[in-house]
Amino acid sequence: MPHISPPTFQFLGDLKANNNRDWFTTNKPRYEAAHKEFLLFTDALIAEIAQFDPGIAHYTAKDCVFRIYRDVRFSKDKMPYKTHFGAHVTAAPKKSEIHTRAGYYLHLEPGATMLAGGAYLPEATWLKAIRQEIAYCTEEFLGILNNPDFKKYFGDMAGEKLIKTPRDYPAEHPAIELLKHKSFLATHYCTDEQVLSEGFLRHCAEVFRAMQPFDQFLNRSTD
Repeated sequence: MPHISPPTFQFLGDLKANNNRDWFTTNKPRYEAAHKEFLLFTDALIAEIAQFDPGIAHYTAKDCVFRIYRDVRFSKDKMPYKTHFGAHVTAAPKKSEIHTRAGYYLHLEPGATMLAGGAYLPEATWLKAIRQEIAYCTEEFLGILNNPDFKKYFGDMAGEKLIKTPRDYPAEHPAIELLKHKSFLATHYCTDEQVLSEGFLRHCAEVFRAMQPFDQFLNRSTD
């Protein structure tokens, strides 16, 4: 079963301490080995997710894994490389459209690995649709958020919120605190010990299975 090995984690830790092109060039073979392992792990994870969300079954890791190279043209932070591996598995038609659908995000980083999903700052049309879906189906959405499996892995839904009541909704709406959200996120953090264990792939699949009804609700708003 594909897994994340200590050398892959060690490479990411060393990259964080040596984030420059000379070091990266010298250690390019280490990067290639770690990247290959992450691709294999992501392909296996996609296969696991497809068992309960077949809409993503035709994707491969190469469709979902982000480049390690940072775009520093408009950033004050000029470090050339990301210090994590990331993959976002979603049914969006194009990689450039990943933020138009809720999916399954794996962020691999020593001390900061997380499994996440939902809608991060969705554009205006999708945000309006999500709020309408929550307003119309409040009890259903609360049932998803209060499901024991969701609570076990994610606690409460996270994400930026408005201070004031969103336009088109009365302040006394029973779901007003949910409707104030600008992002709708579910996040689960993993220890390094979990990541390096033989059961990490199984753990990722279990967490994402618990997330699937949440993602499905958000995506349904524009279906």
